[in-house]
Amino acid sequence: MTRIASNVTQILKAVPPHVTVLAAAKTQSASMVMEAYQAGLRHFGHNYVQEALQMLPAVNAEIKWHMIGHLQRNKAKQALDLFTFIDSLDSLRLVDELEKQASMMKIIVPVMIEVNIGEEEAKTGVAPDVALQLAQSVSSLSHLRLVGVMTMGPRFGDPEDSRIYFRRTRAIFEAIQAMQLPNVVLKYLSMGMSNDYLVAIEEGANMIRLGTAIFGER
Repeated sequence: MTRIASNVTQILKAVPPHVTVLAAAKTQSASMVMEAYQAGLRHFGHNYVQEALQMLPAVNAEIKWHMIGHLQRNKAKQALDLFTFIDSLDSLRLVDELEKQASMMKIIVPVMIEVNIGEEEAKTGVAPDVALQLAQSVSSLSHLRLVGVMTMGPRFGDPEDSRIYFRRTRAIFEAIQAMQLPNVVLKYLSMGMSNDYLVAIEEGANMIRLGTAIFGER
């Protein structure tokens, strides 16, 4: 068994069955992605459209690809050609551009709102108090389907320090659910990475995004 396969096996044993493990594949090779796929993973994420343009055609597998990085509006069409999910909605302007492109392509795209839960200047994502408003905007559209909320909280050495941010993100997820918006079926609460995913799961995450824990240090 390869190192990647061993890592995947251990992770899948450690997390509850309702939790989807998404492999964060930026800077990884197509062969490493295939190793993780063969070990049982089906959801993979990428941060950059340009890198994904090179990698995705080289990966011949039934993978559900997620755009998990900041998406520029001028890359919206390319992203829709490449990815099954767009997990990083962070502005109304991006929402409008994705709706326009998806309409022309005659597709319906599952999307997630990215919340900048720590309100950090260096990070993308909507401010927590804007998330519900953006959810309402998406619910009125014909070609985007809101299926989740994603966050990347502040990075801490101690995973426990992330707990309050995960708890706040879950509160936003539940608030959107309570709105009972048309065309919105929230399925995924995507939070937690290699250093803090166990805490994220304790706080309600049912999708975790792992890079180092699967592929090793870059």
